[in-house]
Amino acid sequence: QLQLVESGGGLVQPGGSLRLSCVASGVTFDYSAIGWFRQAPGKEREGVSCISPGTGKGYFADSVEGRFTISRDSAKKTVYLQMNSLKPEDTAVYYCAATVAPADWVSLRREAYEYWGQGTQVTVSS
Repeated sequence: QLQLVESGGGLVQPGGSLRLSCVASGVTFDYSAIGWFRQAPGKEREGVSCISPGTGKGYFADSVEGRFTISRDSAKKTVYLQMNSLKPEDTAVYYCAATVAPADWVSLRREAYEYWGQGTQVTVSS
């Protein structure tokens, strides 16, 4: 069982940066892949990035490749999503999600994830 809490959202100007955090509680963090998803008003929830449990391999949607990075800190049971060069189209509620998975497993399919946080709002606007 995992509980997830996101933080770090806010209002930022285009071209700016934000770092989102996803803190997990529970015994399976080290064996869990963590994904970041986002949902804008009137749109479906989409995968943004994910990180594998054992190898820490990151994977990104084409829309954020080269602008976002992802990392995990096992001691703090936290996954970070560093978002740079933000655009207005990045505006959404961002959710982290988790599922127990093999060491090098990555996926941006929301159906693949079992546990979800409550989300944090990111607004990119001048």
